Amino acid sequence: MTHSFDALIAMEDPADGAQSTSGAGLGGPRTVTARTHPAWANMVGPYGGATAAQALAGITSDPRAQGRPAALTVNFAAPVDEGTMEVVVDPVRTNRSNQHWTVRIDQESGTVLTGTALLARGRETFTDTELSVPDVPVPADVDITPYTMALPWMENYVFRIVSGPPTAASASSETVMWVSQAQRRPWDHVSLAAACDVFFPRIFARTGTPSPAGTVSYTVYFHTAPEALAAQGEHLLCRAAASRFHEGHFDQIGHVWGEDGELLATTTQLVYFKGV
Repeated sequence: MTHSFDALIAMEDPADGAQSTSGAGLGGPRTVTARTHPAWANMVGPYGGATAAQALAGITSDPRAQGRPAALTVNFAAPVDEGTMEVVVDPVRTNRSNQHWTVRIDQESGTVLTGTALLARGRETFTDTELSVPDVPVPADVDITPYTMALPWMENYVFRIVSGPPTAASASSETVMWVSQAQRRPWDHVSLAAACDVFFPRIFARTGTPSPAGTVSYTVYFHTAPEALAAQGEHLLCRAAASRFHEGHFDQIGHVWGEDGELLATTTQLVYFKGV
């Protein structure tokens, strides 16, 4: 049985065969087709992390891709409709140590996502992590958190909130939680790109009340190689907080560690909100 995430990120050549580039080693845009998946639906349209993962998968599955994902930024230009989409990727420059890509997702309504990605070849250099991992109980010692908002995409993850639940107003927007996949699958950069969006909106943590909110811009910086990521345990330790809520927008800065305490990713968002 195909994992729902693998079904989500499956890319196909367009039925009409139309694409600007057909072979590796050539520059220019290449178009592939993807589809939304009901298991990854959100309140309106798909879960943003799922769409970000599709954008990245369009790049990493391209035969011209060189290196592993180092950074991904996507901007949600319009709601994503259920159904098919065209993922247009273009390696605009390839250097010795990195490769720069643009990505766009189009539907019948027009362009719904624009973005950029950086692939990099790892090399031995000075290594250190300045950010300390939160001191929290191990996942087995934290109860599973039931959510009253039964959205389909949430069924793909198991949440164990350590602090900062969205159910009570607080002076801080910080949330710390363990997250795992409901249906186990080895972690890779594409699934990590999706998981970095698992944080509920920071306005929920401040007010204790759900309100309309949606991500406008989403970035992930990947700090680990494919082999190290695949060797990670089942759970991710996730922490996020906002810096400021102002004029209908707030930012979110998040960090994701593995069970072994390795920092796997840093993620940022700009989110719009209303109603409070």
